[in-house]
Amino acid sequence: MEKCILIVEDDPAISRLIESNLLVAGYEPVCAMDGRQALDAISAHHFDLALCDIMLPELDGFELLPYMQERNIPVIYVSAKADVQSRVHGLRLGAEDYLVKPFDILELLVRMEKVLARSAPTENKITYQDITVDLDSRSVHKAGELISLKPMEYELLCTFMKHPGMVLTREKLLRQVWGDEYIGETRTVDVHVAALRKKLGLTEQLATVFKLGYRLEGEMK
Repeated sequence: MEKCILIVEDDPAISRLIESNLLVAGYEPVCAMDGRQALDAISAHHFDLALCDIMLPELDGFELLPYMQERNIPVIYVSAKADVQSRVHGLRLGAEDYLVKPFDILELLVRMEKVLARSAPTENKITYQDITVDLDSRSVHKAGELISLKPMEYELLCTFMKHPGMVLTREKLLRQVWGDEYIGETRTVDVHVAALRKKLGLTEQLATVFKLGYRLEGEMK
């Protein structure tokens, strides 16, 4: 079942950006342009997560948080307020995370995954076509057969499977999988992608995007 995400953002361009990327990533987004619309939305729908700006018309993001908490909706603040006081205040109120604008959409999706995983710890498997990854045992099966992957191959596969349809640049993949401290060439990504294609039969599905990076085609189950 798709996760339903509430986007509370009064800037139409940012709202559309988040909405379109969440749709590509397999989420079901609902947008609210101010605090009152957000209250109406949470009264009418069940949400698995809310992405909430702070500086909003009607009710601001801090004022909205208690209403979200009443309905057990975890909140990630996405705000231009970058000062430490605002970030600490938001987290102390009970927000799960705080992301400062401008932000990288992949970073937002990763933070969402972590919050959703904390709120739904029983969801420990992800599936793409006939490939299943058990996140607890870190095992990978294709058509029921256990496939042996090296640690970085496994992490790279998980990153692609968690972001189907998204173009992931080599630089982003290096940061996400190998970490910010990694010193090496983007060729490392190419080598590991080639290994995944061979071991899992993903030659067509794991597509090269010219001069950018890679994209896992299709949708998750």
